[in-house]
Amino acid sequence: MARPRARRGSNLGAHLVLGTGAVLVAFPFLWLLVLSLSTDAEVRAATPVLWPEVLQWGNYAEALERIPFLDQLQNSVLITVLRTVSQVVLCSMAGYAFARMRFRGRALLLALVLSILMVPTQAYLLPQYQIIQDLGLLNTVGGLVLPGLFSAFGTFLMYTAFLAMPHELEEAARIDGASTWTIFWRVMFPLVRPTVGVLTITAALWSWNELLWPLVVSPESSAMPLSAGLATLAGKRPVDYPVVMAASVMASAPMIILFVLLQRRVVDGLASSGLR
Repeated sequence: MARPRARRGSNLGAHLVLGTGAVLVAFPFLWLLVLSLSTDAEVRAATPVLWPEVLQWGNYAEALERIPFLDQLQNSVLITVLRTVSQVVLCSMAGYAFARMRFRGRALLLALVLSILMVPTQAYLLPQYQIIQDLGLLNTVGGLVLPGLFSAFGTFLMYTAFLAMPHELEEAARIDGASTWTIFWRVMFPLVRPTVGVLTITAALWSWNELLWPLVVSPESSAMPLSAGLATLAGKRPVDYPVVMAASVMASAPMIILFVLLQRRVVDGLASSGLR
């Protein structure tokens, strides 16, 4: 009888620790939600107001009027979808080529791709801007999307995933007469779907939250994604914090919904890929 009680006690302790951690993680978003429904006086009060006296739903309507929210939301969705799909396709093909194919200069080219991970993005911000300017893509979705179509991190992630696959699968497919593309698409790619899920959610989050590049390339508010639009809204003086918080809630909602829908695949993919 002592063992079941001890086991129940250990489970209770684990649930208390996990519950406390969940509250700490969720608290910033809950506080953001409370502030978005408060008045400016309640937000600026010396003593924090844990719950507004009257819920200010008008802050959300005002946020939609302060910035072209729907246009920026459309830009963010389009940029995120194009970048995510492109990275999944290109990084998967590049990772497979580096991991499973042998060609002259393979090691040098792989080292060059991975060296991008050691260079801060700010270092090639000016060259990228000059290229986009010469192409006439300033203040366009194309100018925002183009630098993010390929990712060195995604290539390395898919490279490690394909590298762990057994060679017998390819050999069996070649004996059956499968081409290189068929082996990649029909045999190997389905086996690394958990890693593809990690790359998908990572690319989507990076694209949705990117701030510096949109501010440089798209100074016009109608051409901005939501991340840049929120920055410009928060930069106006005086700052209307409840309106900024309301806009932040609406901007973060799509990614939260996406994570809730895909949370099991995300966790499984992170566990299988070895990322923490």
